[in-house]
Amino acid sequence: MDISLPLFLFWLKKLVSALVLPPLLPFVLIGLGLLFIWRRWRGGFALSLLGLLIGLASISPVIVRSLFQPLEPSMPLQMADASQAQAIVILGGGRLADAPEYGGDTVNHHTLERLRYGAHLERATHLPVLVSGGAPEGNVSEAQLMKAVLEDDFKVAVRWTEENSRDTHQNARYSAARLKSFGIRHILLVTHAAHMKRAQAEFEAQGMIVTAAPTAWQGRYPNAWLALPSAGAASSGWYALHEWLGLLAFRLNGNQGTDDSQ
Repeated sequence: MDISLPLFLFWLKKLVSALVLPPLLPFVLIGLGLLFIWRRWRGGFALSLLGLLIGLASISPVIVRSLFQPLEPSMPLQMADASQAQAIVILGGGRLADAPEYGGDTVNHHTLERLRYGAHLERATHLPVLVSGGAPEGNVSEAQLMKAVLEDDFKVAVRWTEENSRDTHQNARYSAARLKSFGIRHILLVTHAAHMKRAQAEFEAQGMIVTAAPTAWQGRYPNAWLALPSAGAASSGWYALHEWLGLLAFRLNGNQGTDDSQ
């Protein structure tokens, strides 16, 4: 696989993200704290304690729910709000590499959740569908995998595939350019509820009119005060913090968009 500068930056971003998010972040802080204690530097105990607290918070349902609540829309799409849309855009959420039962790569459960809801909307609205997702590792694009699942398993035709994007910003940039060339500006945007705030902002920065079509709420923990830390909460906690980090990056980048001439 050839390593270009954009691909190098993509993997660098992944590495930095891993270091500043659970589950690795608490261990990094605890390890640094122990190093400080061993070298008799100040702050070692406090740093280790901070790592422990972050680790516990990231697996606690009540904390995870509080992280999701500002991210996720309170309500799903109301079909009356979809009447002016011109197309459905479904964003990729990852792949399952080398799945033996399918003889190769396929979509992961995050992408499958989005595809299922996208297929439901296509049947209700009969709008054309665009799927968006690239191939950072140089193999079959995520968009092609999404297209295969929609057409083979859900019997939903895909009009366009956007296969060059490596992140949400590029999802928006390349998909918007493709759709504008067909005179399409108003879309139903399908992605996870927690991802919607950032994804919608990215598409609107590209000059698109977005009607949010969220799916797969993850922050709804009934009786969260009584729930014990769990693996499910840990997975959801990572996702919520990942979205907060993505929103921070979007705002630090100045909400960059493109003008209508592109």
